[in-house]
Amino acid sequence: MNPRLLLPLSVLAGLLLLGCSPREQATSSTGGVAPAADGSGLPVLGVAANWRLKDLAGRDVTLSQFKGKVVMLDFWATWCPPCRKEMPDFIALQKKYAERGLVIVGLSLDAQGPGVVKAFTESLGVNYVIAMGDNDVAEAYKVEAMPTTFLIDREGRIRHRKLGSLQDVAAYEAQIESLL
Repeated sequence: MNPRLLLPLSVLAGLLLLGCSPREQATSSTGGVAPAADGSGLPVLGVAANWRLKDLAGRDVTLSQFKGKVVMLDFWATWCPPCRKEMPDFIALQKKYAERGLVIVGLSLDAQGPGVVKAFTESLGVNYVIAMGDNDVAEAYKVEAMPTTFLIDREGRIRHRKLGSLQDVAAYEAQIESLL
C-alpha cells in the first residue's frame, strides 16, 4: 500500500467508527473514575463543566438551570450523518422520560448558525432543548468527534460518555433509567 494513503485512510476509518469531525484531545478535566455509590452501576467520570449558550431563539441556556434533573448532553451538527441518525431515538427518549426528570440538550456545533439548525430541528420535530455550542464548551467536555453524548446525573456529575452514534437504544435507555 502507498504510505501516503495510510494516514488519510486511518483518519477515514476513525471517522466511520466514531462519528464526524475529529478534534484534538485536550487535557482531562474529569479526573479519575470513581465507582458508583448510588446503585446505578455507572461510574462518576467527573463534574460537568457549566456553560452559558444561546438557544435557537437567542435566549440564554445554562447547564445549571437543569440542576436536579438527569441531563443528556449531546454534541452534534446538521451535516453529521450519525448525529442525524440518532435524533429520532433522542426524541422518543425525551418524550418517554421527561416526566421522570430527563432533559435532553443538543449543543449544535454548526458554523452556519441558528437559522440552519432551527429549520433542520423543526423538520424532525425535535422536542428537546437545542442550543448553539462553541469551541470552548466542546473543549471543556473533550469532544473528539460528533456525535458525543454525556449522561449527567441530578448532582451535576458526568456518569457516561458515548462517542459515536447510538447503537443499542435499549442498553442506553437502561443507563438513563438507572439515573432517574
